[in-house]
Amino acid sequence: MAVDIIVEVNDSIFRDTNERLDIVYRRGDSYLPEALAELDHYLRDHRTGEVHHFDPQLFDLLHELTASLNDSGGEIDVICGYRTPWSNEFLRTRSAHTGVALHSLHMQAEAIDIRLAGISTSAVRDAALRLHRGGVGYYRSSDFVHVDVGRVRQW
Repeated sequence: MAVDIIVEVNDSIFRDTNERLDIVYRRGDSYLPEALAELDHYLRDHRTGEVHHFDPQLFDLLHELTASLNDSGGEIDVICGYRTPWSNEFLRTRSAHTGVALHSLHMQAEAIDIRLAGISTSAVRDAALRLHRGGVGYYRSSDFVHVDVGRVRQW
């Protein structure tokens, strides 16, 4: 069985990228290396252009999340994927209320910040919490949800 994942970059966050990706990254239990490499590039740090290899379990988590919301064909609006330590520190020190962690899993390519078109971020958060598969952060005022494949926790 092929597993599809459709992701779209938020133009207001990823300035000038205007990228869109519709990709099959796994067939059955086998990950497709070329597709994973394309996802790694797509989710690169847009500030530096640096690419990091993502944990494929994060893509599985996204697939399970969208499926649990009956939205497996929907689009994932990516707010943030990989961040270099430089970008993480840049964001973290911009203000006292950024919510950017000092040891963010974005720097290990194990986290992603998202929205799902047509689904409230509170519903996305609740669905992610039900999966009990990693960290879930809810950023109501910024209208996005953070999911990661680290230890189970929420904020």
